[in-house]
Amino acid sequence: MGHARETGRPFAVPDAARISANLRSLLGDHRLSPSQRRIARYLLDHAQEAVFFTSTDIAERVGVSQPSVTRFAAALGFRGFPEFRDALRSSVFGGPQQALPAEGLNEIQELVNSEIRDLERLRDGLGDLSKLRQVAAHLARSRPLLVVGLRISAPLAHLFGYLAEKVLPDVRVLDVAGSPMEDRLSRAAEAGAEWVLAIGLPRYPRELAQGLIWARRVGLKVALITDQPVGRLTDLADEVLLAPVSSDFAFDSHAGPTVLCTALLHTMLDTLAAEGQAQLEAFDDSATERQIFLPY
Repeated sequence: MGHARETGRPFAVPDAARISANLRSLLGDHRLSPSQRRIARYLLDHAQEAVFFTSTDIAERVGVSQPSVTRFAAALGFRGFPEFRDALRSSVFGGPQQALPAEGLNEIQELVNSEIRDLERLRDGLGDLSKLRQVAAHLARSRPLLVVGLRISAPLAHLFGYLAEKVLPDVRVLDVAGSPMEDRLSRAAEAGAEWVLAIGLPRYPRELAQGLIWARRVGLKVALITDQPVGRLTDLADEVLLAPVSSDFAFDSHAGPTVLCTALLHTMLDTLAAEGQAQLEAFDDSATERQIFLPY
């Protein structure tokens, strides 16, 4: 059954691609907390029905508190939820967005296009989510969870660890090779750890392979994020998740591995279900109370 505007005329049937483009334009330029991103994800997936919901309705469906939905609207720059809902309705039932021209790209834009093609490869490879979900379940259950990244892979390991700490009680990032890594791997195994997430991007450090050999020696299993399906590192891994690394720029771009890490964290949060969402809510409430972040 269609819904009518105040004029009494029925809404036109919206185009799904246009709705998605409009909503991403509405949401995309703002820094959102993990809980707020879950709200945004729900709105993207249920836009045509969500335009008629109250803030309480959305909170119940997403599994967050009603104030979280209100803070979400404020984070997007609206004075309240009703004003946000009006903008949401315009995004769903308003006019189409203008597409960006595809011609006349400069050298850097062409390089970005090559990155987009790599991300499309990653997207197509994630058509079957069974392996991603399996790895996410393993990592979410590991106490503590170990994340290993050396040299160029260290920043991504720290990013993963920083975000994982919001929903897991004990996350340990290892970015120093040699005997210090062996010591930390051994202590973690003694404390009950079962899995190591290793990030191995080119060029692949010899010390990372040595660390994974030690991890297996002390009884840990290895999940590896890398860009090649065959190699010395994949031989040492129990599970491998692949993401392309773009080499068209002067320095490698890790957009693909970063997206894959984010997707893995998203799937881990789904695995943790209510427990993980409660941890995120607690962090958001604490951050608001302590005024950790600048106001929007």
